[in-house]
Amino acid sequence: MRIHVQNPPDDPAFTITPALWAAAAAAAGPAGAGHAVSFGTTPADFAAAIAEAEALVGDKDVLRALLPAPAPRLRVVFVANAGLDNLAPFDWLPPGAILLNNRGTHSVKAGEFGLMAVLMLASAIPAMVTDQRAGLWRKRWGRSVAGQRLTVVGLGALGGAVATQAARLGMVVTGVRARPAPHPACVAVVAAAALDAVLPASDVLVLACPLTAATRGLLDRRRIGLLPRHAGLVNIGRGPLLDQDALCDALDAGLLSGAVLDVFDPEPIPPGHRLWTTPNLIISPHTAADDPDTYLPRSLEIFFANLRALAAGKPAPTRFDPARGY
Repeated sequence: MRIHVQNPPDDPAFTITPALWAAAAAAAGPAGAGHAVSFGTTPADFAAAIAEAEALVGDKDVLRALLPAPAPRLRVVFVANAGLDNLAPFDWLPPGAILLNNRGTHSVKAGEFGLMAVLMLASAIPAMVTDQRAGLWRKRWGRSVAGQRLTVVGLGALGGAVATQAARLGMVVTGVRARPAPHPACVAVVAAAALDAVLPASDVLVLACPLTAATRGLLDRRRIGLLPRHAGLVNIGRGPLLDQDALCDALDAGLLSGAVLDVFDPEPIPPGHRLWTTPNLIISPHTAADDPDTYLPRSLEIFFANLRALAAGKPAPTRFDPARGY
């Protein structure tokens, strides 16, 4: 297969080098052998390779800038990202090509970050940081997370990892997802339509679902009002899942104990935005789920797993469905 890798022009931490590719291909066995691979960073590199490429590998920002393009032989587009909502509409995808993402790459780091955020909320760290900025010595007492009720919206690679980590510490985890199939870390899994029923019993709420037409604005002002006054919120999904102004209002009024947000609308947060000064809020600049040491090796492992499945006539494990949005 002719494979072209289009790297970002100015981000060495997330550049797929020939050496990195060779290591991943060797580890993949037959699925990694026999390919003709080219690497590029400029539009000229892309133009020189795309007409003959049968598979294209790159991150979403790179591909969004270069596609659509004449690519008569292209059959596989592998995006080294999990959430592809900002590539919609997907009319740039060449006819006959399948779209793959790298879901699963983020699970370990996201699970650890999500657990850290839950522990921070249980120990009142967002409120302590607010006191620190104000120069206040104020004792705030944390609580053990064992026995606390955690609701996780989205049980894919991100949310499932958070649920698993939290359950190990004795939290009572309820999952919310489109298809309410059981999850081993959850005492219950409910459909998205039942979200209102579980919010009042949530000590901590974690948003970890994809951004789709159905989930945009999912946690609006009304639903924020359903959470208990002591509840905390974590968002590692997408910024537009949440009404940010409604959250800021609730934190300003002391109606929630705190929040840890990794994603925002827009990104980056503009200077002077109220998020910067909202009390009891911890901001992480969209870094919760990415580990530069493992991100690209794991992404390539997933890419070759897809090639192995396709060669065997099986469904590609991380095929992205543009109609569903994940």
